[in-house]
Amino acid sequence: MIDRSVAIAVTLVALGAIAACGEHEFHPPDREAQVAAADSLYAAISFDTIGWESPAARLASGNEVYAVHCRRCHGTLGEGDSPYAREQELDVPSLVEPDWALADSLDAVRHRIFVGHAAGMPTWGVARLTPRQIDAAAHYVLNGLRTDTR
Repeated sequence: MIDRSVAIAVTLVALGAIAACGEHEFHPPDREAQVAAADSLYAAISFDTIGWESPAARLASGNEVYAVHCRRCHGTLGEGDSPYAREQELDVPSLVEPDWALADSLDAVRHRIFVGHAAGMPTWGVARLTPRQIDAAAHYVLNGLRTDTR
């Protein structure tokens, strides 16, 4: 399992080194590099010890995470064609289409949420979501939003 405190410490040291060098223009890594870095930090084992008091609690938590972090792009019902996505000209997939590529795998949905993708999905596992939140959101997508597609 990757220790987030180590990753944070490395980031802080790097930022300190940059600040110490004087004025430099900041060039963030491109999306593909961000996704690759997130993928290198992903560990499926991070989800093995997550326990939930009930399936309903997991679903409710996932609904909250989805509403705060996912709904803006994927839409309230997971259809993918939200006003924000159209405004930003984002190609956001529908999470509820019967042939959605990740529909049959909780692990694949967790991975995608953690890592994001180069087309614009944030690297939520690096950005701010905990494994518990990612697990809840993935469960909600598959068992809350996709109820009509099973």
